[in-house]
Amino acid sequence: MSSDGDFYRGDPPPGYGPPPGQGPPSGYGPPSGYGPPSGYGPPGYGPPPGYPPAYGPPGYGPPPGYGYRRPTNTMAILALVFIFVFAPVSLVLGLVARRQIRETGEEGDGMALAGVIVGGISVAFLVLGLLFFVVAVSSVSP
Repeated sequence: MSSDGDFYRGDPPPGYGPPPGQGPPSGYGPPSGYGPPSGYGPPGYGPPPGYPPAYGPPGYGPPPGYGYRRPTNTMAILALVFIFVFAPVSLVLGLVARRQIRETGEEGDGMALAGVIVGGISVAFLVLGLLFFVVAVSSVSP
């Protein structure tokens, strides 16, 4: 008994496939290794004899729905790099990159946001340090 409860699917239509007793024409048919394994299902069912399966062999390109990937915004990459070089420039590049990304739909919003956050924090520390320095120098002079 098969897993489908021996459901009768009917006889194939006349003229479908090669005449009984004849194999597929030479050069036709699925390559070896394709099709159902031997002993698969009840006899007489499966792909028609002599014809390749309705689907192609695996490994031919990406599956449907996977297409062109959007490029990453160059300013966003530079904003991420300038975090380690000169952080205030990272703040400006990150802000410009986020505006460009909103307009063009490119990728890299996270990198631009990281540039804005780290650049903003570094500018805040720079301003606080400069303010501390000015107060310290003005209190020391007579």
